[in-house]
Amino acid sequence: MDAAVAEGPAVSEQPRPPARAGDGSSRSLSGEKAQRIIDAMRRSVAQRGTAGSTFDHVSREAGVSRGLLHYYFGTKEQLLAEAVRRDCQLRLERLQVQLASAKTADDFINLMAQSLHDTVNQDPDIVTLVFELFTLSRRNADIAVEYAGLMRTTREQVSAMLAAAQSEGVLRLHAEPDAVAEVLFSIGDGFALRMLTEPHRDFTATIRAGIACVRALLTD
Repeated sequence: MDAAVAEGPAVSEQPRPPARAGDGSSRSLSGEKAQRIIDAMRRSVAQRGTAGSTFDHVSREAGVSRGLLHYYFGTKEQLLAEAVRRDCQLRLERLQVQLASAKTADDFINLMAQSLHDTVNQDPDIVTLVFELFTLSRRNADIAVEYAGLMRTTREQVSAMLAAAQSEGVLRLHAEPDAVAEVLFSIGDGFALRMLTEPHRDFTATIRAGIACVRALLTD
């Protein structure tokens, strides 16, 4: 028997309910195997889009059985939601570590700008995945719940980072941390979309203008 097929649950076994955002339902899958699946889904969506990313494609690329994907994720849409959730969480954890070194508002702003630049230039697939998930959320009620949960969680985490920086005297916020976080995401998402749409355009002046807007929210 093929090793990839052997590791999945029996076909007759009832699948688990799809994982909900943040509830940890899929975390019982081992970290290494889960990461292979997540990476395979990212590559597949970047190459084929969500519609073309079947469990057959993903299971072959990840070296696991199709039954395993059904068992832990339920649908490819739920797998996409989990891929985006995990990626966003890792990125926020890295950003938090980086921002901890900020001594001034300019340090804080420059680190955030660098994070956006690195994402767009080094890993544009995650931007594609987030927008794919948003598109799905407009016509799938379950994914709408997933996406809203992801947006809420990331907003709350960045809001907490902003509040901590303000309490340490690094920032002086001109609105509530939650509102500032929402504006920062709106600017970052808009920049990412436009930068990926026109990859050969020089966005230096645009980013400088964006930084000026952010500075008005974060410092005197």
